[in-house]
Amino acid sequence: MSGVLYGVGLGPGAPDLITLRAARLIEGARVVAYPTLAGGQSFARSIAADLIAPAAVEIVMDVPMSVERAPAQAAYDAGAARIAAALEAGDDVVCLCEGDPFFYGSFMYLFARLSDRFRCEVVPGVTSIAACAARAGRPLVARNERLTVLPGPLPEDELRDRIAGAESVAIMKVGRHLAKIRNVIAGLGLLDAAVYVERASLPQEVVCPLSEAPETAPYFSMILLTKGADPWL
Repeated sequence: MSGVLYGVGLGPGAPDLITLRAARLIEGARVVAYPTLAGGQSFARSIAADLIAPAAVEIVMDVPMSVERAPAQAAYDAGAARIAAALEAGDDVVCLCEGDPFFYGSFMYLFARLSDRFRCEVVPGVTSIAACAARAGRPLVARNERLTVLPGPLPEDELRDRIAGAESVAIMKVGRHLAKIRNVIAGLGLLDAAVYVERASLPQEVVCPLSEAPETAPYFSMILLTKGADPWL
């Protein structure tokens, strides 16, 4: 019989935010798969490093850093082929995914390639939004409020329109787009309502008002914006 493919969410980075179910699967895995970025070390693997068995086979998917989709798609094609071979041999495969597998998670690209041929199970993880809100002490929504999640690479005009029409906003993938996002929020007169968080839950964590944020930001950074009076009071 074919093995089972598990997409395992690891949470935002702190190893003790891995769920018990995820930890159990990783500890028992004979085959572990995970992405790396442009030949560098895998952040996903570093989160789960203490749980991976020394004898486990590791399938490494080197995903190039490129705005073009084709190189990354080719990397996931190659990774899916290696995972399929392990599954066909009867081994379960545990795929490590930062955050949650189905929330901007890399696992969804493998799921799209393999779920029609193999049994796939997803283990949810603590999302970066939940982690950033917790670390910032910033409740996001209450009662009938809406939370809008926006990716930082959106064009400036679209960011402005979407933020203007939202109630609470989480802007992800800030990185090199920080200056653009900060200018948009400042132009809307909302700078005092925004908080900046980078590397939530990790030793290098930074939490501060957006007005005091550094000039450059890593990929793992987020801006949280809540408008109006605190609705939970």
